[in-house]
Amino acid sequence: MDSLRRMGALVPRAAALVAVLLAAAVIPAGPVVAQQPRSGGTLNYIVEAEPPSFDAHRETTFAMLHPIRPHYNLLVKFDLPNYPKVVGDLAESWTISKDGKTYTFKIRANVKFHDGSTLTSADVKASYDKIIFPPEGIISARKTTYHMVTKVEAPDPQTVVFRLKFASPGFLENLASPFNWIYKAEILARDMRFYERNIMGTGPFRFGEYVRGSHWAGRRNENYFVQGRPYLDGYRALFIGSPAAQIAAIRSGQAHMTFRGVAPAQRDELTTFLGERIIVQEGPWLCNNIIIFNVKKKPFDDIRVRKAVTLGIDRWGGSKALSQIAFVGPVGAIMRPGSPFAMKNDELVKLVGYGRNMNAAREEARKLLREAGIPEGFSFTLQNRNVQMPYEPVGIFLVDQWRQIGLNVRHVQSETGPYLANFRAGNFEAGVDFSCDFIDDPDVQLAKFLSADLSAVNYGGYTDRQLDLWYFQQARTADPAKRAQIVYQFEKRVLSDQVYAMYVLWWHRIIPHWRQVRGYKIDPAHHLDPDLQDIWLSE
Repeated sequence: MDSLRRMGALVPRAAALVAVLLAAAVIPAGPVVAQQPRSGGTLNYIVEAEPPSFDAHRETTFAMLHPIRPHYNLLVKFDLPNYPKVVGDLAESWTISKDGKTYTFKIRANVKFHDGSTLTSADVKASYDKIIFPPEGIISARKTTYHMVTKVEAPDPQTVVFRLKFASPGFLENLASPFNWIYKAEILARDMRFYERNIMGTGPFRFGEYVRGSHWAGRRNENYFVQGRPYLDGYRALFIGSPAAQIAAIRSGQAHMTFRGVAPAQRDELTTFLGERIIVQEGPWLCNNIIIFNVKKKPFDDIRVRKAVTLGIDRWGGSKALSQIAFVGPVGAIMRPGSPFAMKNDELVKLVGYGRNMNAAREEARKLLREAGIPEGFSFTLQNRNVQMPYEPVGIFLVDQWRQIGLNVRHVQSETGPYLANFRAGNFEAGVDFSCDFIDDPDVQLAKFLSADLSAVNYGGYTDRQLDLWYFQQARTADPAKRAQIVYQFEKRVLSDQVYAMYVLWWHRIIPHWRQVRGYKIDPAHHLDPDLQDIWLSE
């Protein structure tokens, strides 16, 4: 763990910027007198990376969601103060047939796109057709999670109907995915890739500007369909990668908050410096880091090597050490620890790489490497994202752990765009990936690990029809206990029997924000933040 003790050296990299920001005037403390929402002001918040594209149907990252989400609406969405309750967004109401196989939504009238045209059911249908039935060459990261849908219909301008092959208990919540932005059908008919580099939505904020390396800005949509919303005049998403610079921006008042989260030490720094002027909200986080292997490239085409690599990681010790310097901590499998389908610890420790006897685990790892013909000091490249927290400390931790079983790993970090492009193209040996979602439902959480011809985010390139079979079987299983057993089988095959991927640690969410930020309540999924419709500034 020596490398973890040196992690403090990561923070001072932005020292010059910190000095400049801390020299700025700090917003003075004062009592909050306005209890009713007030209009006006610009919310400034931090986004730690820039969007690889602007298309939510294609992407999986907060770097796209956080700056761009306020320009769009969903059919239905989560009521965040009452999560996971689902409420209408563009849908005014809906009905579900008795057999659970037909969902009929009534669309709000007089919703306008930012170009002044009127939204109809045709736009909703075209958007979901792109998500569920994408044409050749169009990436849809979530099409498999809608495998139960046979077709989407728009029988009249205000009605959308989803017809299902079978009743799906989590279907409504699945429709509320924060990535299911509603696009304009006319535009999609002309150019299915328009939204990768252009903005045209119905959301509470119109597009202002995007200055790469600096910020993304939105301004109030005066014709928004929700009366009195949004409260804000506008917003600025500030692209700041360094944790030190992020905290400096919040301390100085340059930024009101970050929606993604900070590490414990950063939280403590802010509360010490700002006192009652800062509020911190904390809770569990539906997000984690996983290691993926390119099973089409040596040496990771050999299961002995994959097993050795996961055996070499001390998750339990790493949880204690890393949780002091990063927003990571809980040890778990594919389903979030503490969630209804989570694997209990007595089952977890039976998985390869989850045992507590690290001497025995590392001895077994070295034996497997020898059997696979891997020499002492063998080197491979671990591709990682240049979002410093928590990717960098997690990467450094892994390199240190693998050194203890005789592997010499090169740790390479890239910007979000090239990082994801390499994964999609198979240009990697092993990589620090992520699995972050919006609901604790196996249909959503397990979909990433389906065969590569079914899952656009299976970057490992493997085909496993047993996993596919179990996935579709659990989706049709109404009994929670029986469903859980299938989910456990799925997890065991992915993480232990075949080691297609390797979970490191789950995350713990810590959100600091200035006291004048109102209308925000933390939830367990940073992908749900923010649409900014209901957030307001008290001064």
